Amino acid sequence: MASVMDDPTLERYFTGHKDDVTCADFNSNCRQLATGSVDKSLMIWNLAPKGRAFRFISHQDAITAVQFSPTCNLVATSSKDKTVRLWTPTIKGDSSVFKAHTAAVRSVAFSHNGHKLVTASDDKSVKVWSVHRKCFVYSLNQHTNWVRSARFSPDGRLIASCGDDRSVRLWDTSSKHCINCFSDYGGAVTFVDFNSSGTCIASASADSSLKIWDLRTNKLIQHYQVHSAQINSLSFHPSNNFLISGSSDCTIKILDLLEGRLIYTLHGHKGAVLTVAFSKAGDLFASGGADGQVLMWRTNFDTKSYKDVLVQHSRRSTPDLPPHLTDIHPRVPHLHHPQASSIQVSPAVTDCQTTEPHVVEVGHPTHTVRHSGTQSPSPEQAHRRLSEAFVKQHVADWTADEHASSSVNQTGHAPIGRAAREQGTSRPAEKVSSGPSSGLTSTLQHIVRQLDILTQTVSVLEERLTLTEDKLKECLDHQTHIINKGADRNLGRTVVSHSFTLVQT
Repeated sequence: MASVMDDPTLERYFTGHKDDVTCADFNSNCRQLATGSVDKSLMIWNLAPKGRAFRFISHQDAITAVQFSPTCNLVATSSKDKTVRLWTPTIKGDSSVFKAHTAAVRSVAFSHNGHKLVTASDDKSVKVWSVHRKCFVYSLNQHTNWVRSARFSPDGRLIASCGDDRSVRLWDTSSKHCINCFSDYGGAVTFVDFNSSGTCIASASADSSLKIWDLRTNKLIQHYQVHSAQINSLSFHPSNNFLISGSSDCTIKILDLLEGRLIYTLHGHKGAVLTVAFSKAGDLFASGGADGQVLMWRTNFDTKSYKDVLVQHSRRSTPDLPPHLTDIHPRVPHLHHPQASSIQVSPAVTDCQTTEPHVVEVGHPTHTVRHSGTQSPSPEQAHRRLSEAFVKQHVADWTADEHASSSVNQTGHAPIGRAAREQGTSRPAEKVSSGPSSGLTSTLQHIVRQLDILTQTVSVLEERLTLTEDKLKECLDHQTHIINKGADRNLGRTVVSHSFTLVQT
């Protein structure tokens, strides 16, 4: 049986982002973790016990992907604002922007030497960029739908890409040609990546399947159906013995590729898991999700060193160079002790070993240092803001004075229904302890419900009034038409009678 000491453990958690965390990446020395979010910000977390975190803001829309350069002196991000940015991860927050895509950019990745970038976009193209010249180099255009992910192989000779056309394409960076296409998928392919040796690729799909392909034989060697919803991200362990995946079913799965089976299911996020990433040494991995949290885990389960794995591969009798993927694919039963098919690890997310770091805002007129945990208002402030929002919205809805209405709208408050929901769900962990505050909350919630009902009633009445007006207008038009037609008929009779009189005369 697996020891408890071998189980993954939650090391730290960070809550500096204000919206879904969409991407994460460790730098090579494992001193920093970069994350991107729907809140348009890039955050660099220093992993030292008392290190600060930096928030960089320049993108105009959600950040979709992030990656450190191999030398760690640059960070690349892609965004739905159709741009790619290169950042210097210092307090200055300098960045340069790349523009060539005509739609949202979904993925960005460095080549092995850091000289090139590859991006994937909703404009159905894969583009390669020069980092030093900061310019677009060439485009790969055979996908027939949105491209979700693109990666360089470890030696830089290949690019793998995938997208909503339900295919994974393999490109030769020298000839710029598509040399292979894997299309055995039941849904959009959301993520693709190479293993550390470059001999296989793993792909994740919206149909909740995870597939591993051998690039030397162009065959599917492993197929996992362990999630119950779309898989959003995956990451190989540096030893190639393990793989982690994050899914919209709110779980993280850890697969043992040597034995070809699921070994751990981690429950830490309160929503969809949108990104997972191993550190370069493999001793840590990070996850981010729709709950806005970044969780950092200690691996623990990789008890066998990478050197031992290489020794095992070197003893193979096949002529292929190590490591060999037939060691990964379980063609015959492995001699191992029986283990549970899935060890459920349910850590208490709030029970962590370190406190949240101070966040330095970069990209604002003034650089202010503040603790990320103090961003949400206190219960008293929340109730006061909610009361103010209700009064101003009430005035905006019911006063006939145009000046009063415009002044209320300029305050920028959301409608009371939405404001109440935002205030009620921004910090689920906070509880109102005082009696008057609880009573005020209940009263305001009741008012919100009544206002919603009243709004719906007014909407129905307006719709019926419009229909009545249309019907009345139609009747009036019809009556007018009849009157005009009768007048024309009488005028005709008069003219005929006058003509007959003239003829008689």
